[in-house]
Amino acid sequence: MWMKQITGLIVWLLVANVSLGAALQPPPESAAVTALAVKLFEHAHYSHNKLDAESASRFLTRYIEALDYNRLFFLQSDLKEFDKYLATLPDRTRTGDVQPGFDIFARYQQRIEQAVAIAKDCLKQPMSFDGNETILIDRSKAPWPANEAERAKLWHERVKYDLLQESLNKTKPDEAIRVLTRRYDRLQRSVREMDSGDVLEVYLNAFCHAYDPHSDYLGASQLKDFEIGMRLSLFGIGAVLRSEDGYAKIVSLVPGGPADLDKRLKPNDRIVAVAEGDQPPVDVVDMKLTKVVEHIRGAKGTKVKLTVIPASAADSSVRKVITIVRDEVKLTEQQAKAKVVEIPAANDAPAKRLGIIDLPSFYADTEKMRNGDNNCTSSTRDVSILIQKLKAQKVDGIVLDLRRNGGGLLDEAIALAGLFIKEGPIVQIKDLRNRIQVLRDEDPSISYDGPLLVLVSHVSASASEILAAAMQDYGRALVVGDSKTFGKGTVQTMLSLAAWLQDVPNPGALKVTTQKFYRVAGGSTQNRGVVPDIIMPSSYDVREIGESSLNNAMPYDEVEPAPHKNFGTLNGKLTELRQRSMIRVATNPEFTYLNEDIARVKQQLKEGTVSLNKAKRLEEKKATTDRESARKKERRARASLDYTFTDIAVGATNAVASASVPRPAHAAAASTKPVARDADDPDADEEENDTKEPATDPILKESLAILRDVVTMIPPPSGTAVAATPSPK
Repeated sequence: MWMKQITGLIVWLLVANVSLGAALQPPPESAAVTALAVKLFEHAHYSHNKLDAESASRFLTRYIEALDYNRLFFLQSDLKEFDKYLATLPDRTRTGDVQPGFDIFARYQQRIEQAVAIAKDCLKQPMSFDGNETILIDRSKAPWPANEAERAKLWHERVKYDLLQESLNKTKPDEAIRVLTRRYDRLQRSVREMDSGDVLEVYLNAFCHAYDPHSDYLGASQLKDFEIGMRLSLFGIGAVLRSEDGYAKIVSLVPGGPADLDKRLKPNDRIVAVAEGDQPPVDVVDMKLTKVVEHIRGAKGTKVKLTVIPASAADSSVRKVITIVRDEVKLTEQQAKAKVVEIPAANDAPAKRLGIIDLPSFYADTEKMRNGDNNCTSSTRDVSILIQKLKAQKVDGIVLDLRRNGGGLLDEAIALAGLFIKEGPIVQIKDLRNRIQVLRDEDPSISYDGPLLVLVSHVSASASEILAAAMQDYGRALVVGDSKTFGKGTVQTMLSLAAWLQDVPNPGALKVTTQKFYRVAGGSTQNRGVVPDIIMPSSYDVREIGESSLNNAMPYDEVEPAPHKNFGTLNGKLTELRQRSMIRVATNPEFTYLNEDIARVKQQLKEGTVSLNKAKRLEEKKATTDRESARKKERRARASLDYTFTDIAVGATNAVASASVPRPAHAAAASTKPVARDADDPDADEEENDTKEPATDPILKESLAILRDVVTMIPPPSGTAVAATPSPK
């Protein structure tokens, strides 16, 4: 029945005059900005590639994907028609002609209007949720719909999925239709609201991404946001967002920001509604990301309520309301933190006192440094202070936790590596002319020469990979964590276009990849990342996360090794350390839970579809609830406080002791003053109950057990043997 209705709707769409208004035209500055962008990329980008037929094909593909990532709007006939631009795209772009981008966007607008009309018509049709239908959620690798009928079928499935989500969330049918109607209207409105500057920004970003995934064009508004972010002068909740499948998705939390300190908002949570104080929530699904950000930002001390789909929810119909008090997010408080952990004796393993240094990023007050202030904030200075405090506590070894560290200042990574070795090379850098520079630690002093373990994850990137790789190549530390780190081994340079286009108002800026990093052992961290000596189970390993999953990522390669010392820290004990860890992991209930979750994620990714049968979805939802309840019960029955820790801050004179397992790490880092909990917070009771369950961080706990093995089995390093070790394969 619905197929007949859709067929009728298609006929109407084909003969109707859809009112789109006047097509957008390229802004006046587009020709100068585009021509300069091509010239700079062809001469300054690391690859030194010309904009030729091959790169133009990538450019066009990236642009189409940027507009229709989930392949729900364009038809295959549209893609064939767009191919006509390929032959002339290099020359047209080189001369500053961006009309192809605006022509394609006009078609995109038309397809959006048609899709919204289909969706709203589907809302008028009766829907049953007792069949065997499924929906493919991620269509990014699926074919574009072959014709109007196929696209209409996809949208019927999409609307049915949306209605089922609202039903599972206990939204009344009439209200669900109103919510979805507003959502589809907003999708339509967000595209209509795009101006010529927005289209140019999307188009030129696609051009940049044809070279590599980390080069970007920042238009005037985005450049302003970037500069504000560098000054950290805005008030908000401290969350990094990206738009994905119509949702504003949490990429990471700014360490020390209100959301990070609140601890309830998590990376990969999806925001579905935002409310200002006590005002009604505004549905933000399919809303332009900049508009979502505007709703979330606000004055210091005001409340914002976020309705989110938790990342941990197996069923995406789950909703959670989180109230956060806005505050200023300060980089100066993104400091390293430390803990002293008392590890009790277990079986044949003796009790040990170990230190943990959580390093969120490689930071420094560069302005004060330039002015000769030797006491200014820097990650190297802070870690050095924490090391001295840990040594005063007579720790037997130190874990350097880089799991949340996405990088930062290169000079800081080099200086910080020097805290653990005498002078020597830390990283090699090659520029677009193939000139190699070896960056060294020139300071012969060592802050800490004891047992060291570096903890990494898929989120550890860039400068943190440089540090981890150097410690591994020197044999100075044992590296533990996910199967590999992110794999970003490139350097970007920000080029303000105003320096060349002085007569063009607000031309924006280019972020261009200009160099690559290499380990002292010769291998690049690009694409491959750093592979730990001991690998822990991780749900990240079954997801497409990291440089190698990004389009047009630059390749792995090698240079000659730089002669460097080898401390021989492992002394042939790595096999035994791995075996001991494997035995503990196999018998640890938390790793059993983690492996079960990994298996479920793997199966979900393999299937790729979600059922549209309500009874089945309710059954799945109940199974998830029962599983989580059973786990909570088991955890409470366990001896939860089996070790204690003492927090140590850089500037603290007295450490604050507490008996608890450290909280899990998440992808972020830093710290502002705590945010007060709202008395009228609807989740306050739930949060209160959650604190009764012991926090779990099995990766950190096992890393401490590994470090205890290292302390027990291996004598302190001598650092006397000299070697030029070949690159690890």
